[in-house]
Parts: sequence; structure tokens; C-alpha cells
Amino acid sequence: MSDEDEAARAIFEESMAPLPDQMENCEICDKRFTVTAYSKAGPDGGLLCPKCTKDLDKEEGAARKKRKTNAGRARRQLQSNLLDGIYPGAKDLVTLCVETLAKCVDQAEDLGDLPPVLVDRLAAILSKKRLINPGTFNLFLRPEYDTVTVYDGAKLSSDEYIRIFQIVPKIKHLRLRNAVHFKNKVMDHLLATTVELESLSLHGANLIDDERWDQYLQEKGSHLRTLKVYHTDGHFGDEQLELLPKTSPDLKRLKVSHNQKVTDAGISHIAKLSNLQHLSLEIYKNTSSQPYMDIINSIGPGLRTLSLSTVHYIDDSILSSIHNNCQNILKLRITDNEVLTDQGFADLFTNWYNPPLNYIDFHKCRHIDAAVPRENPDGIGLGSLGFEALMSHSGSTLRYLNVQACRHISSESFEKVFAADKKYPELREMNVSFCQAVNDFVVGCIFRSCERLKTLKVFGNFGVRDVKVPKGRILIGVPNAMGMQIEGTEDGEGRVI
Repeated sequence: MSDEDEAARAIFEESMAPLPDQMENCEICDKRFTVTAYSKAGPDGGLLCPKCTKDLDKEEGAARKKRKTNAGRARRQLQSNLLDGIYPGAKDLVTLCVETLAKCVDQAEDLGDLPPVLVDRLAAILSKKRLINPGTFNLFLRPEYDTVTVYDGAKLSSDEYIRIFQIVPKIKHLRLRNAVHFKNKVMDHLLATTVELESLSLHGANLIDDERWDQYLQEKGSHLRTLKVYHTDGHFGDEQLELLPKTSPDLKRLKVSHNQKVTDAGISHIAKLSNLQHLSLEIYKNTSSQPYMDIINSIGPGLRTLSLSTVHYIDDSILSSIHNNCQNILKLRITDNEVLTDQGFADLFTNWYNPPLNYIDFHKCRHIDAAVPRENPDGIGLGSLGFEALMSHSGSTLRYLNVQACRHISSESFEKVFAADKKYPELREMNVSFCQAVNDFVVGCIFRSCERLKTLKVFGNFGVRDVKVPKGRILIGVPNAMGMQIEGTEDGEGRVI
């Protein structure tokens, strides 16, 4: 038949279709029903009764909902991967194998000869999925190794923690996060063993009282080289910090984070740890500048990393002390401060004998005044002078930079630092969120000057609207209705994730 014949047949069949108010048999159930203007056509072209129409709509709606749910799940997984540092693209074979093992971990009897690096990756994946329990925990207790790491021990009881020291008697490095049930019972067992830990990191073990901490430091503290204590609430305070110089004189790394008990008196004792190389403090009680100055003046020349978080009221004397005493620092963090000045930051980095840093975090060092947020007559916080001095000193080696909420860095300063002739070859990750001067042009300058930059965060910067993202880069935090991540494509237009 010709095309004209086909068209004529279609018109004829359409004209023969039942009209409203006529009777017709349902295509699916063959039931007689009255045709209406809303009667729906079936899969084979016939009409459907109201009941079959309703069932079909329900099936199609479920299918649409499933497609939408799957798309949303994929989008959330992609965003989760970005936050974990896993960027879009093909995964290597090792990653695929570890992820497959994680999916079938309940069927695994042991990990065989899996190297420690992959065991650690597997532990991280299982912890993220909240799959570390008494059953899967046994996989990570390997008598031949000296390291045990648990990233999420919320489902483990005290008996599981005790089993660590029974199955892995040669353990030297213990790292536990969310270790809620690592309490006095476990510490008593540890004290009764011959285990001599060189590295102890406890997160959330807030049921160990001060008496047990004192006993542990006095009996086994001499072997410690690393001590990290997080979220201990009302325990581990000034008394324990006073013991450290006597019981752990060879301590090289100390971290006390999210602590509610330590005061200025306890911080001052850290100055007596002459071998300390890495120090990280996050104390929730208000602290003053003097104890931090005592530490820096005493052990500053030996420090390689220094982190002072949530130090609201320390002043420029700290920056001056760092400038005068520290010549070996590679990582510097000072956050959540409302007293340090822009001139103080500039003086720190000007003619500083310390080699260029590779990690700097000054987020939330800014002027706080809700009444007049844009005015800053006293130059409080990291501003244009300090930012330019920072990049001039450390820009050549810097790998990570966080100046979030340092809102008094001007657009002229950003444009000067990231001018066409400036290159920062090592910078991988940068956070300029809530810096009001950041716009499309500044972001473009940053990508141009930082050829190896992988991730740039711009939350709260409403001047970033239509920037072209280079291929392989990730721009996170763009304030638009489509999404918060943009990945660069071949043509530089950017793909919203």
C-alpha cells in the first residue's frame, strides 16, 4: 500500500472509534462499560474500563517513581563520592575489587593476604555503610600485624575491644573512632596485658575516668609516641596534661580535640614536651594567648605542624611568636578567631624564615559585627594584606588552602594574587566560600593560575553564576537551582551534577 492508503486507513479507523456514551468492551478484562471522554487506550489500541485504567496508571506511576528514585540515588552517591575525594570517572581495578568485597563481606571468612593498605580501605568503606559489627570486626584482627584501625566502633561492645589485645598481642598502633564502649573495663584489661602501644587514638571514649587515664599514663605512657584524644566530655583534663611531660617525654604527636575540660593551666604544661613535633588543640573553654605563647616559645623550633582550632580570643602575639620561633612548620591551622588582625597575618608571612607551607587553614578568622558586616575599621581577621603575604610566601608549594568566611579579602586582592603571570603548581584543593568578593572572573583566574587544582568550593558566593569550568575540575557550592557541583567538560562549559 502507498502512503496515501495508510493515511486513509488511519483516518477511517479513527472515525470508527467509539464515541462517548456508547458501550464498549474493555481490552483487558472484556467487561462492558460506558465510553467517556476520559477513557484511556490500552496497549493494543482498544479502550479500558475505569478499573483497568486506574490499575494501569498505578503501574506507570510506580515505574516513573522508580526511575526518579534511581536517578536521585545515583546523584546522591555522586555527591557522596565528591565529599570523599572520589571524583567522577572510571575506577581502577583495585577499587572495584575492594568495593565488591565490601558488598559481600558477610560471606568472607578472612581477608587472606590482603595488604594493610587495602584492609584500611575496606574498613573505611564498611564504616561508612555502618557495617562494622561483632561479625565483621573479626576480619580486621590479624595476629601478624601491629596496627588495628576501626573507623566506626559504635556497634562494638567492650568485649570486642578487649578481644583486640587478645588476638593481636603485638599491637603497637591502635586507632578507634566512635569507641563509645571503650571504657574503664577495657582500660583495666589493657593495663593488665603486656601490650605497649606506641600510638593511641581514641574518639568518643568518654566513659574512661581520670583515674584510669592517670594509671595508664603512669604505667604505659613511656612507650607512647602519638596520643590523640577526641570527644572525652568531662574527662582528660589539666591533670593528665600535667602528667604527660613526666610519663611520656618522647611524645612526638599530641592531639586533644573537642575537649570540654582542659583550661589555660593544662595547656601550659605542653610546653615541657621538648620532643613534640605535631600539636593539635581544639579546646571549648575560653583560652588566652599566654599558654599558647609559652608552647611556641619553648618548642616552636621543633614543630612541623601546628593546629589551633576554635581559638576565639588569642591575639597577634601568637602570630608574632610563630614568626620568631617556628622555622620548620609545614602545616598551619588557626580557626574561628575574632581578634587576630590582617596586619598580624601579613607580618607573620613577611620575611619569615620558615620554608613555604603546603597546608594552610585560616577559616573563620574574620570580623564579627552583625550590625555593619561590611565595615572593618580595625582590620580584624585575614584580609587583603595577609592573603597577599600568605600567597607570596607559600604559594609555590601550597597544596591545600582554606580561607572560608574571610570576607574582607577584596576582589582586587584576589585578582592580583591570581593574575595571568602568577602560577601555583601544587595547589590541589581550595575553599573560598563566603568570601563576598569571589565572582565568575575571580574563579576563572583561580583555575587559570592553579593548573592542578582539583576542587574549588564557593558556597555562599552569589557572584558565581555562569563560570566556565575546565575539564577535570570540580566546582562545589554554586548557588543555583540545578545542583551544587559542576564538573568541567571538554568545551569548558561545565556539567551540573
